[in-house]
Amino acid sequence: MGMVGGGEGSFIGAVHRTAAALDHRCALTAGAFSSDPARSTRSGRALGLPDSRTYRSWQEMIDRESALPADQRIDFVSVVTPNDSHHAIARAFIDAGFHVVCDKPITTTSAQAHDLVEAANAKGAVFCVTYNYTGYPLVRHARHLCRSGAIGGVRKVIVEYTQGWLASALERSESAGGFKQASWRTDPAQAGAGGAIGDIGSHAEHLTRFVTGLEVEALCADLTSFVDGRALDDDASVLLRFTNGARGMLTASQICVGQENNLRLRVWGEKGALDWSQETPNELRAWNESGAEQVIRRGNAGLAPDAIRATRLPPGHPEAFYEAFANIYAGFFEALAARANGTPFTNDAHFPTAHDGLIGVRFIEKTVENTNSNQKWTGL
Repeated sequence: MGMVGGGEGSFIGAVHRTAAALDHRCALTAGAFSSDPARSTRSGRALGLPDSRTYRSWQEMIDRESALPADQRIDFVSVVTPNDSHHAIARAFIDAGFHVVCDKPITTTSAQAHDLVEAANAKGAVFCVTYNYTGYPLVRHARHLCRSGAIGGVRKVIVEYTQGWLASALERSESAGGFKQASWRTDPAQAGAGGAIGDIGSHAEHLTRFVTGLEVEALCADLTSFVDGRALDDDASVLLRFTNGARGMLTASQICVGQENNLRLRVWGEKGALDWSQETPNELRAWNESGAEQVIRRGNAGLAPDAIRATRLPPGHPEAFYEAFANIYAGFFEALAARANGTPFTNDAHFPTAHDGLIGVRFIEKTVENTNSNQKWTGL
């Protein structure tokens, strides 16, 4: 594994490294951890890497890793930089013959995302986008219940992702914790067209599509910036129409005081309903046609094969964020192994691909377009 970004002070870089290594199938061997060469060197040393494999830039990393013998160079790169640099970095590594894991959103424009899809297909590169919440075992069981028809045809979907960390102008307070994260996530030049809708709304959109199998046909969006002077939305409310006729609502907000990381999905079908929350991820509530409630717990008998495969610990031992993230990497590793062995791979592990990333960026763009237009509904 190589990494671009994710150096000292980075939250998501440490998460990627931990998740990738959790099942002992991967080791970090190289990186360009910062656009500041000195910081990159410090980060590499702190991670136990030799200076010879810690690079001053991602361009130098490509050149020097490509020059190494095939059995010594990295197999893939994880791109964990701000959104605006994803396309250039990922495209360059694809062109150099490396596989790619990229944090979401995959790019800042759908044109860039489409370019990465085509480049990965042309080069035979395996490309993973880390919509990590789909790695939870009970999310995968919920997917099974939806797609097997256990709750009947889906009629209504409500997905909400609420946080409170940007309720004030944190990006303009260097003394406050998290300033760096707040700064680039609220800057259109780095984050792209969407604020909360891009940062966490893209997770909510993908979770909905992953579980239900439904595509959004049209949307009606209201994006708002509540904090004075903030250029990007910090609150989003979106009405959804799905291709099967179902209706939905998506809320993504980072100004909800008291909320931490509250991602919740509720699905109502003709014969039942589901309710899952990321803050209590080891339980899935389900209702049958008569209204009787069942609490399904991770690790117990009767779960779908995908949920069982995504489970590491016995019942009663909580599994959470790192393990779910590691399941995304595990699926990516299965694809790499299949590619190396020359065997077919159909993505039964359900890791998000570059195509999923493209759909996510289109969703962000359409919410912004709809908010800025006089249209009631915008088609996707």
